[in-house]
Amino acid sequence: MTVRVRYAPSPTGLLHVGGARTALFNWAWARRHGGAFVLRIEDTDKERSTLESERSILEAMQWLGMDWDEGPGVEGPYGPYRQSERDERHQEICTTLLDEGKAYRCFCDGERLTSLREVQMANKENPRYDGRCRDLSHEEAEAQMAAGEHFTVRFHVPEGETRFTDHVRGEVVFQNKEVDDWVMLRSDGSPTYNFVVVCDDADMKITHVLRGEEHLVNTPKQVLLYEALGLQAPEFGHLPLMLGSDKKKLSKRTGHTSVQVYRDLGYPRDAVINFLCLQGWALDGETEVFSVDELVKNFEVRDVSKGGAIFDPEKFQWLAGEYLREEEPAVCAAHCAPFVIEAGLMTQEELEERADWFCEVVRGMQERVRLYSELPEKIAFLFQGDEDLAYDEKALKNAKKHEVRADVLTAVRDTLLPMLEGGADAASLSEAGKALLAEREWKFPALGQPLRCALTGAAGGPDLFDVLVWLGPERARARLESALERLS
Repeated sequence: MTVRVRYAPSPTGLLHVGGARTALFNWAWARRHGGAFVLRIEDTDKERSTLESERSILEAMQWLGMDWDEGPGVEGPYGPYRQSERDERHQEICTTLLDEGKAYRCFCDGERLTSLREVQMANKENPRYDGRCRDLSHEEAEAQMAAGEHFTVRFHVPEGETRFTDHVRGEVVFQNKEVDDWVMLRSDGSPTYNFVVVCDDADMKITHVLRGEEHLVNTPKQVLLYEALGLQAPEFGHLPLMLGSDKKKLSKRTGHTSVQVYRDLGYPRDAVINFLCLQGWALDGETEVFSVDELVKNFEVRDVSKGGAIFDPEKFQWLAGEYLREEEPAVCAAHCAPFVIEAGLMTQEELEERADWFCEVVRGMQERVRLYSELPEKIAFLFQGDEDLAYDEKALKNAKKHEVRADVLTAVRDTLLPMLEGGADAASLSEAGKALLAEREWKFPALGQPLRCALTGAAGGPDLFDVLVWLGPERARARLESALERLS
């Protein structure tokens, strides 16, 4: 059997992280088994579906590196791949089910259905349709249609039970008496989810349906519909919910929920993929950082956990930092550049002119940032005026507690700056700094804290000898001269 899986988002907003995880698991399953990953747009909700949302979902999936074998822009043998363009096929299948007595027209209006629901709830019964129109004869239904009465089309649920084996949850059994005669077509003729998803999955030869566990209650309805159509149902795997810190379904109350937000916050792409896959799956129970290739090579649906996964933002940021620090400095610099431009620190032209310098700055800062977007704030001191560099309170306090601060700054000016003018690198400056400490019998804080305040205005930050190189001799001298006056 050739594996065929699908991801079928509704274009009603941005790509939710839960949807992205579902798509990733389907994509990895298809890639592992040499199968097909189908992207289908479920846009039958005409009021909420927009082309803008569709574009944003496709862009987010492309950013994550998920290529689809069939779908929008990649035509295949089972298109069209937008549900709204398949209406004629849906109507054809509905007519077949009506003709075979496996579906029926229901003329009950909203007022009756509301009243029925209220009575059932008052009697502490599960609300469900009572089947009033199920046994209408063909002639009675035709007469009511001729009279202009509105109707829906309901699926006729048979007696018995429905069983299926879930790749995640094992054997699942539903009693059919607990399954309502659900609506296939609304009174305006539009199809419902449970109807069209089976029509389209069947026509597209989908072999495995991997989706969120919130769809588990829909599965018996869909399995029964497959049986009514005389078709083999696909294999199912229902993935656990992604939970917020409050252990409820992840929502905007407990954090960002769209892939685009994390992209725009500067999370490395591979870190996003890695973290989403950890929401319910693990490589080996110990390894938390793994590549996309390792995901594809090892992904097994039966290894997905049944319990909900807690979406931990702190772990997400940690993981982002792990990936960022492993990047080549030039690659990391390219990823950081848009955020530096947005912060107004440099223009695109300036970045191109000073590409080598910027790459060295990024190399020195990679251990100190977790997200690309964190870099601008960390290096803003490099773009401040040398004479009026802002000193934060802690940096000022640290510098002033050393009585030798003036001697320290003077010694750096007179000893290290000539080396810098001669082209010395950070390593050479560091060795000279150590020699200066030994010669004057100073502890490192006596040198480091006044010098850091003078050069960066902050109490902590990157290696000071890197900073000297980044600033260059002229700017470093200006900052030291200013500090000698300001810290006196």
